[in-house]
Amino acid sequence: MHIIFRVALACLLTLSLNTAALAGEGEKRRVVKLKHDYTAAYTLQRVSVRANCFPTELRRILAHIAAKTGRKPIITSGHRPHSGKSQHSHCYAADIRVPGVSEKRVLAAAASAPGIGGVGRYCNGLVHVDIGPKRTWSHCRRG
Repeated sequence: MHIIFRVALACLLTLSLNTAALAGEGEKRRVVKLKHDYTAAYTLQRVSVRANCFPTELRRILAHIAAKTGRKPIITSGHRPHSGKSQHSHCYAADIRVPGVSEKRVLAAAASAPGIGGVGRYCNGLVHVDIGPKRTWSHCRRG
């Protein structure tokens, strides 16, 4: 009984695959262009960090930083929709930390990235990168 069931199942599967192949012969073939997945070049500090809306240009910058430093940047802050005029509100910015790499080296890698806009430095070791207008800054709050 089991053998008959297996043979019938194999015949049915073969028939359905052949029918699907014959049905697709009359259609035009679609060319699928593969995009590079830059998301492998960085990690998120927490699940709540929003980075799925990053444009390709920002992902390329993060991949460039990973390539130059030899380590993946950790995104501590991404899209923040209610952050006023900040590039974060448009999902054009990321605050990052690269473990085991000096802040100076991270800043140099960010500044050399093609398409970089703003590069900022915070006293807590975070580096801000965005695709907005070209500018640099350093924010250190004391007290």
